[in-house]
Amino acid sequence: MNWDAIFEALETWRMALKAQNEDDPAVTTVAEIYPKNPWAVLASTILSLRTKDDVTMRTSKTLLAKAPDPASLLALSEEEVSRLIFPVGFYRTKAKNLLTIARILGEKYGNAVPSDMDALLAMPGVGRKTANLVVTEAFGMDGICVDVHVHRISNRAGWVKTNTPEQTEMALREVLPRPFWRRINNLLVLYGQRLCRPISPFCSKCVMREHCARNGVDRNR
Repeated sequence: MNWDAIFEALETWRMALKAQNEDDPAVTTVAEIYPKNPWAVLASTILSLRTKDDVTMRTSKTLLAKAPDPASLLALSEEEVSRLIFPVGFYRTKAKNLLTIARILGEKYGNAVPSDMDALLAMPGVGRKTANLVVTEAFGMDGICVDVHVHRISNRAGWVKTNTPEQTEMALREVLPRPFWRRINNLLVLYGQRLCRPISPFCSKCVMREHCARNGVDRNR
């Protein structure tokens, strides 16, 4: 697989979007707005689950203005946190989880977010997607964050053959060169939202046509 050509095409496509003032995914933008603040990335990633990017961005800013660190969040009630993050999906559950995470961070880590995957995965509401985003976006460490877009495109292109995002992450770790790990989520999320859609993808506009098997594509545009 010519990964250099694939990622060069994706990066060129992304730069064209940036020229049109298209934003990066919300969590990536939060990491840029709040540099060296892993708490901001962790909180934003939790808010982003099953939530559109514009809502994630808006509620992340609202929450972080009131609670820029775990200790500040603990000064708020669960009802107050719920109101701040509404209308993200499952906002009441996320409010409860954020407060629990803030307590854990205060009790075990001195109010700092750990960079260890196992420590992150032990927290409520934190799955592999969230943990990998924190590791890559907040700490600049190598990781492969697989959401529905990365999972779909990787299987559609024929890079992997898996049934779940977790399986896709592990399969990509085997075939994808490490220098591309951190970049794949940011690029494929946007690509999946705009071109490589679940139903009737825009294959005529695809910049990866030469590197895609089009598995499962019955019709396209």
